Amino acid sequence: MDTKNRHAIGRREFLKRLGAGAAVSTAALAGCAPERGPAADGASASGEIPTDAMTFRINPRTGEKVSLLGYGCMRWPTVGGDGPDADEIDQETVNRLVDFAIAHGVNYFDTSPAYCKGQSERVTGIALKRHPREKYFIATKLSNFAPSTWSREASLAMYRNSFRELQVDYIDYMLLHGVGMGGGMEEFEARYIRNGMLDFLLAEREAGRIRNLGFSYHGDIRVFDRLLAGHDRYRWDFVQIQMNYLDWRHAREINPRNTDAEYLYGELAGRGIPAVIMEPLLGGRLSNVHDHIAAKLRQRRPEQSVASWAFRFAGSFPGVLTVLSGMTYMEHLQDNLRTFSPLDELTDADREFLEETAQALLRYPTIPCNDCKYCMPCPYGLDIPGILLHFNKCINEGRMPSSSRDSAYRQARRAFLVGYDRSVPRLRQADHCIGCNQCVPHCPQNIDIPAQMQRIDRFVEDLKQNREF
Repeated sequence: MDTKNRHAIGRREFLKRLGAGAAVSTAALAGCAPERGPAADGASASGEIPTDAMTFRINPRTGEKVSLLGYGCMRWPTVGGDGPDADEIDQETVNRLVDFAIAHGVNYFDTSPAYCKGQSERVTGIALKRHPREKYFIATKLSNFAPSTWSREASLAMYRNSFRELQVDYIDYMLLHGVGMGGGMEEFEARYIRNGMLDFLLAEREAGRIRNLGFSYHGDIRVFDRLLAGHDRYRWDFVQIQMNYLDWRHAREINPRNTDAEYLYGELAGRGIPAVIMEPLLGGRLSNVHDHIAAKLRQRRPEQSVASWAFRFAGSFPGVLTVLSGMTYMEHLQDNLRTFSPLDELTDADREFLEETAQALLRYPTIPCNDCKYCMPCPYGLDIPGILLHFNKCINEGRMPSSSRDSAYRQARRAFLVGYDRSVPRLRQADHCIGCNQCVPHCPQNIDIPAQMQRIDRFVEDLKQNREF
């Protein structure tokens, strides 16, 4: 087989896997750089936001009222720019976001030692310290992912540092972070059992320094099932799961290592354990859906954003304590506040409509990157989330060049390549991946990142060489 044909087959396979076979429309050739600014779905609702209409859920153990919209502190805004401080969190903007959220009823703030390159707890603590302690609940995690942090000493140091960074003397909601990821059961045993850390955290709850103890789950279902089987001993106060209208019944269809949210939620509800919901938007993928799907969502509720459908889905389950959203921009926060102030729960017809929407989305399978950045930093400098998000955006907007024989191919090819260079600096693009696999164990979505980088690199090279296909 000649080189030309090898490239063509690789590219066709890639497009088939991504569901990008639709023809390119001439009207969509302005470029496809990832949306970095606010209101990514372009349809945020407008109007005044009431300060006294937030929907609350009751913690069944403590009786405390928790806002159904929770603030995820993984994606705080940065200073930006290209200088040495480009990744520094913009504390002033964070303060404004926190102030606005609290003023409108949000009282649950979820952070971690791993978020924002280790900065999230500190900046979140600074912002919240300006408010009375009884006005908010803090959730953080024992994020001892790296083997160097699995020892009891290192894990204890991480735990105690969270108190210092957050400037508190108790944690409202403490989680074992990301159980089931990476090495599955063996990794869980090393992180929490053999070093005695789970027993330590249980004792801390008895002492009152932890008010609620739970865990967040990704990956190996055996770990999830084992922890729930031990509920009589551990008395989990809550569990954090990934749940949205796509993962509800189709998570395993997307990735065999994942578990349908319908099962996860059902197991929690059957035991009376409140669920905290993460990834209600799948890292923004459910607010940046394919254009024709977005049009159907907007047609059904013209006054609401595309994102609101996903939040209404997650919030409509009675066993859900709070729904987390990483709101980087004020526009995101305001749009979500409108959805939850108060929540208009889904009807049966709405649920059927969203299941139809989920099945339609499966016909446009994007790479399941949620932009969590757990894969970063890449030791070879790749901007892994930037690469994957660029591709997803182009697929969703119908801008993926599908055939060199398309009438709009030339414009589409140029728009794609220009958009790629604008989104991801050339020295950080997919062609620099060496397949070291260091990123793979850290991905909560179980993406084979090196394989995707190779596939994307072949795709880009086909476009650059202007090969026929």
